[in-house]
Amino acid sequence: MKHFFLGIFLIFSGVILAQESHTIRGTVKDFNNGETVFGASVFLKGTTIGATTNEYGFYSITAPKGNYTLIVSYVGFEDISQEISLDIDETLNFEIKESLTQLDEVLITSDEPERVNIKKPQMSVSKLNASTIKQMPAVLGEIDVIKSIQMLPGVTNGGEGSAGFNVRGGAADQNLVLLDEAIIYNTSHFFGFFSVFNTDAIKDIKLYKGDIPAKFGGRVSSVLDIRQKDGNSKKLTLNGGIGLISSRLAVEAPLFNKKGSFIVAGRTSYAHLFMPLIEDIEDSKLSFYDINLKTNYEINKNNRVYLSGYFGRDVFDIANIIENQYGNTTGNLRWNHVYNDKLFSNLSLIYSKYDYQIILDFIELDWIADIKNYNLKYDFGYYLNENIKLDFGASGILYNLNPGIVKPTSENSPINYLKLEQKRAFESGLYVSAEHKVTDKLTAQYGLRFSRFSRLGGQNMTTYLNDQPVVYNNEIGIYEEGEEIGETFYKKSESIETFNNFEPRFGLSYQLNESSSLKASYTRTAQYLHLLSNTASVTPLDVWTPSGKYIKPQKSNQYALGYYKNINDSKYSLEVETYYKTTKNRIDYVDGSNLIGTNTIETEILNGEARAYGLEVLLRKNEGKFTGWLAYTLSKSEQRTLGGKAGGPGINYGNWYNTAYDRTHDISLTGIYEFNDKWSFSGNLVYQTGRPVTYPNSQYTYEDLSIASYKGRNESRLPAYHRLDVSATYSPSSSSTRRWKGEWVFGIYNIYNRKNAASISFNQNEDTGENEATRTAIFGIIPSVTYNFKF
Repeated sequence: MKHFFLGIFLIFSGVILAQESHTIRGTVKDFNNGETVFGASVFLKGTTIGATTNEYGFYSITAPKGNYTLIVSYVGFEDISQEISLDIDETLNFEIKESLTQLDEVLITSDEPERVNIKKPQMSVSKLNASTIKQMPAVLGEIDVIKSIQMLPGVTNGGEGSAGFNVRGGAADQNLVLLDEAIIYNTSHFFGFFSVFNTDAIKDIKLYKGDIPAKFGGRVSSVLDIRQKDGNSKKLTLNGGIGLISSRLAVEAPLFNKKGSFIVAGRTSYAHLFMPLIEDIEDSKLSFYDINLKTNYEINKNNRVYLSGYFGRDVFDIANIIENQYGNTTGNLRWNHVYNDKLFSNLSLIYSKYDYQIILDFIELDWIADIKNYNLKYDFGYYLNENIKLDFGASGILYNLNPGIVKPTSENSPINYLKLEQKRAFESGLYVSAEHKVTDKLTAQYGLRFSRFSRLGGQNMTTYLNDQPVVYNNEIGIYEEGEEIGETFYKKSESIETFNNFEPRFGLSYQLNESSSLKASYTRTAQYLHLLSNTASVTPLDVWTPSGKYIKPQKSNQYALGYYKNINDSKYSLEVETYYKTTKNRIDYVDGSNLIGTNTIETEILNGEARAYGLEVLLRKNEGKFTGWLAYTLSKSEQRTLGGKAGGPGINYGNWYNTAYDRTHDISLTGIYEFNDKWSFSGNLVYQTGRPVTYPNSQYTYEDLSIASYKGRNESRLPAYHRLDVSATYSPSSSSTRRWKGEWVFGIYNIYNRKNAASISFNQNEDTGENEATRTAIFGIIPSVTYNFKF
């Protein structure tokens, strides 16, 4: 570790300032609540010297000695201009005020969506905040982070009623979802109808679709980085809402004589109260709740500690036939330390757990499983000079994956007790990256991540004849389990398999003029955990498994090129990106695979490859009474799996086939109109090419049984998906001095009652004997009303 960090400094030790220079550093906060501001610009007017604040509001600028005008700027806030004489190193902290009077984080203003930063080399990143998300129409009035990002180009859903999401043709398990740095393995409430993120507790949301910073590792498709509020350090505030199926309340207040603050936010549903009204399921339950909390304390100007956590739970019980509980638990203890004017650090100790329990009363089965990880990471930011900023650090994650304990609930149960083998693994990473301003017009961002993954012992591993867990039976034309020849026990101190990967990242930004630029990037990533699922989105039944002897890490390469332009003094902005992505060692499932309740998952899968490519367009209107954006994606996502050492033709005869999340066309239009101080309106219009599925194309009769014959895998599609959502927000009082502020939000989801197909099944009509197709739709038109308040 010491040699790693020393090497970073030696690389840049030859950089010498041509004249005497000094450094300004400090933090930028929101004047109203004391929240640190992420992404504010701090620069010296008339020069190209400047910086943006990091996740904790910290900035550092080094410039030659002299007199300057320092500008602090953040979209939606008033600029700060201050004359400075740069003849010594000094600390300058700022508090910025909102530029427009508004109901805090409820009414949309000109600050959303944010304008395109044409100078920074970072591309393929989207940013939203709670104020935008709260204005977007939502099913049953439940504001949803996951469904909001699906309105951005390159992001699709796994089907209606799904909280999982797919990015640039990637699978749901290829997204790294972080809440205050803690991994969230299941993002859904109500089996996918809503997400686990309470917008009252959320400050900042960033989605990296490509050009993923080197500090992130472990997934090959995207990173969704969500940060919770720190809590209001100025005064006690309450905010929340009452909706049709849930209510929420958040409390924020200062602590320790305003040297700290806290936030506690809770949300609970009461859908179970209406279940008895539904015939034949009066004994059923369907509910969820979650709690967000965070507190912080400023020890001194150079040290601050944070403690944050999340706990959520879903309970599902249908007429005492099926019972299910699942949820996430996270905790993060962080220490921010400023070593000097140029070096900033953050040390985090993180815990994350996802667990579920399923009780099937009709077969008297009880199944309990979980995944836990412990993560220690140390990140540094070093502001070398006015042209180079370094980020570097190290991390280590210990995984404990418990696929489950299956046990009978009575002596008469047909189920036998089964304890699946627990799997342990350790993933470590070292990274360094630099943002380098080469010239006034050319900026580069480059970095390298080294990751190491060890599948740890403490379990039995099945061995197979010829080391083949899957073999092809030529006589009957199917894949079968390989012949087991014994077991090998690995001690906890042993490593079953170890993988090492270098993951370079590179990006360039060339400014064509004052309003436009070209950007290009290359990103290589590796993923060591795999989600075992036959469904298109994350569900409580999904099982995660680590890479090992028979399951290799996924490796992805993504290339992207983009054009960015601010139009008419940034009143409009345009982003156009094209990308090409390849992925090796993508798991594919043999026909008839059994993924649940087995210790030998390697006998059900083959290793394949995937590719995705597309064009994304995002046109935004940033100012005026009407704001919003139009997003369009033209894309292709395919997978291919050859037989390899197992023999045979592979999956789909070794041909490329559409993945379940392929969408040729994806169009979304989001608009928000401020009619006056009391009324605002918003709408979403969505169109997507139908999801790929496998349909039968013929049938034959064998011994009075009707047998279906199917087309190639995912060769057909569901009908196209489209809907229109609208909402109206009414604020009874627009007085900025009134302490209690409230608003009513009236919404209609799917206003023209489109019955979008969630699935189409084929069977025989019991009465006529005719074949028929049955179309299943989840949502039709759904009205909603919600009351939001802030005190």
